[in-house]
This record gives sequence, C-alpha cells and structure tokens, in this order.
Amino acid sequence: MATIMNNEVRFHLKIRHGDVGRYVILPGDPGRVPKIAALLDNAKQIAQNREYNIYTGTLNGEKVSVCSTGIGGPSAAIAVEELIDSGANTFIRVGTSGGIDLSVFGGDLIIAEAAIRAEGTSYEYLPQGYPSIADFEVTTALVQAAKELSTEEPGNRYHVGVVHSKDSFYGETNPERSAVEDNIKSRWESYLKCGCLTSEMECAAIYAVGLVRSVFPKKIRCGGVLTALWNAERSKRNMPDNITDDSTRGIKCAVRAVELLIEQDKAAYNRFMSEIHGDIRRGE
Repeated sequence: MATIMNNEVRFHLKIRHGDVGRYVILPGDPGRVPKIAALLDNAKQIAQNREYNIYTGTLNGEKVSVCSTGIGGPSAAIAVEELIDSGANTFIRVGTSGGIDLSVFGGDLIIAEAAIRAEGTSYEYLPQGYPSIADFEVTTALVQAAKELSTEEPGNRYHVGVVHSKDSFYGETNPERSAVEDNIKSRWESYLKCGCLTSEMECAAIYAVGLVRSVFPKKIRCGGVLTALWNAERSKRNMPDNITDDSTRGIKCAVRAVELLIEQDKAAYNRFMSEIHGDIRRGE
C-alpha cells in the first residue's frame, strides 16, 4: 500500500531511530535550541524542518536531545509522537507563559504538574474529564532543580501547580477581539479563582501524548518548567510586577532536572542489576 509515512525517517522531524537520546528538552522556539544545546556536551544539529530544530549531545555520558515544538498543541504533539517513535521516553517542556495567580511575578519559574485542557489537541488523545498531568519523577526533579536556582525574591522564585493551556494567544491578551469574549473571560475568572498559576500553549498536549503512549512496560515521562514573562492579572490591577524575556533560569532548570533524572535512572538500574545478580547467586 502506498503511504507518505516512511517507517525509517520520521515524516515531520526528519530523524531516524537512534538520532535522539532517551531524554529530550522541548522548547517552543527553534532559535532557543542552540542556546540549550550549548549546555550539553558535544551537541550537534541533526535535523531541521519546519518548526522543528533538533540537536543531540550528552549529559553525564547519556545521550540527550533538544527539539523545538513550535507554537501550540498540534505541532508539539507531532514532535513528541515522532520522538517516541525514535527512541525517546523522557520529555521536559521548557517555555514561557503569562502569570495568572497573583503570587506569580515576571521571572518566576512555574513547575507545571498538571494543565487545564483549554485547547483542542489533548481531546484527540484523552477522553473528556481525564486530566492532563505530568509525570511525578520528572516533576520532582524539576522542583529540586528549581530550588537550587531560586531565592525568595519576587521574579526569582518558583511555584508548583496547575497551568492553563490554550490555543489562542490573543484570547488571553485581547479577548475583546473574539466573538466569544464573555465565554473566554468567565473561564479565565474561574481559573483565577482556582489558583491556576500561569497560561501557556503546549503542556496539555505534550502530557496527553505521554499519557496515552505510556503503555506497559514502556513508560513515557513528561514534565514542564515555564518562565513567567509577566503577570496579566497583576497588570490589570496596577500591581507591582516584573517584565522579562529572559528564560535562562528556566533552561538551566530543565537541564539540571535531566541531570538528576539520569542520576536517578542509573541508580535504579544498578539496584535492579544487583537484585538480579543476588537472585542468581542465591539460586546457585
């Protein structure tokens, strides 16, 4: 049967199995990929197509990749799907966002342990009412990394909680442009009341793909760290805030979390092998 889906070369990413590592950092912006890759050892570009810019290097002797996802859920889901098909199983989204909860200042980091599914892509993966949640191990590593990189100063803190994933950037910043303005505003107010930390565009889709592709015994782990560029609600209230376009701390947090996961995974593997050898010796 004729098909455009070549099993050897991924249709969108233009990579083959083995081109990427088990661990992948996922920025949205293709231009941010070289900046992240510079924190790896011996990183080289392996492919670039459309919004997808992909580098692979190493951390602590393990192959690690960086792949941009573009803007929004559809392109992010495609990236994760094809990366899984190419051998990856652990993903950290690193991106930017607009603060919602008044505790968030521009420059703060947000560890996204779950995402409100206010977009469309996750509904192609998860049933209505099923949450889009991050992997606990990845979230724990991100929290540890964020603690190492943060202080109590506004703009240099970190938060852990629920984020809002949407499809329309201007639905957040200029809802009056929409024919369903009242609906957008009422939902936004409900998110604010529930303590939603920040708004972005990819976490729900990435987590959804990870959840459905995580079929035993193959576990797919996803998590995310976001830099708040500013806080939309603080701006509305003329409250003090910071405005930043610097995501360096978020990038360092993602890379450090990958290092921690590599250490944990190696330790778990060594424990497993020790138990196997112990069983063999006892059997003898």
